[in-house]
Amino acid sequence: MSASALPVQPTPPSPTPQQTAEARAAFTASLLSAGTSTVQCDLQHRAADLHANSAAIDKQEQALLKETKNLGKESDKWQKVVDDGARGVKETGDVQNWAEMLERDLCVLEDTMAMVDEEHGNATKPADGGLANGRR
Repeated sequence: MSASALPVQPTPPSPTPQQTAEARAAFTASLLSAGTSTVQCDLQHRAADLHANSAAIDKQEQALLKETKNLGKESDKWQKVVDDGARGVKETGDVQNWAEMLERDLCVLEDTMAMVDEEHGNATKPADGGLANGRR
């Protein structure tokens, strides 16, 4: 086969500047449309998520406020228990102090009675040898 045996194909006509501009505008518009719809879809999903999360946060906020009030009530109850306990400890301390004062007074009376007995010649020693609770 010779080079002249191959059929020669005609070259397509070169586009006019107007056709090139129209093709470029159509291509750009299709790219923008595709990009916009993807971005717009993403934004719509994000907005829907924000609204759903906002409702969930509002619900959690209400639950938190309710639980905070309940915690405050519980705290007040525990404070009452602590106050009652402190009052009981104070009363116990007061009773102990009263008992110690009473014991001192009884020791003074015992010593006074022993001195009176000695002056009148009725010197009788108590069973503990005159030592009342280790005192004399």
